[in-house]
Amino acid sequence: MSKESISKDQVYVQLKKCMDPEIPVNVVDLGLIYGVEIEAEKDVNIKMTMTTRGCPLHNTMVNDVKKHVGKIKGIGNINVEIVWDPPWSIDKMDPTARDSLGFGKPKLRFQIDYEKAHPKQIGSYMKSEDGSLILMNKDEKSFMVNDAIIRFWESCDGTKTINQLTDYFSEKLGIPRQQVEQETVQLLEQLFDAKLIEV
Repeated sequence: MSKESISKDQVYVQLKKCMDPEIPVNVVDLGLIYGVEIEAEKDVNIKMTMTTRGCPLHNTMVNDVKKHVGKIKGIGNINVEIVWDPPWSIDKMDPTARDSLGFGKPKLRFQIDYEKAHPKQIGSYMKSEDGSLILMNKDEKSFMVNDAIIRFWESCDGTKTINQLTDYFSEKLGIPRQQVEQETVQLLEQLFDAKLIEV
């Protein structure tokens, strides 16, 4: 192999910079990368999955992967193939990341009243030079997010209860309320853990 050839290690280093827009964990630790192959010493084939088939962020995440992997010197073509077999599960996450997020626990780690609690955003929002959207908490720890997360975070202005937030996004997105409620509570917990909202 020539000294200009691309290694899998180089690819994985870049992939660890790609954060899932809905969860403050990179795509490698999240278990979304199913394989990396190098062809002709510089072309990269990546097999990855999503947490759900209905994930509206496929293109965002694929573009993010291509953007970061594309920064490797001498890189050739980057092909990202989305696969669904085997389906993703929480078990595929890095154990440390899984524990830090509390995944697999049956209920929220903080007691919350859906009718009375008014989640309120904390921290700040910024756009980086490359166009990436960033939320930064008061500890100056930053999380790469997408437009949908920004809209949700901004909606947590301290005036809406969790039920009102759920109703709002259910109507706006045209998604059944039960499904939205589950995702809303999960996202609230992740933002809470990231110190980006207070309840």
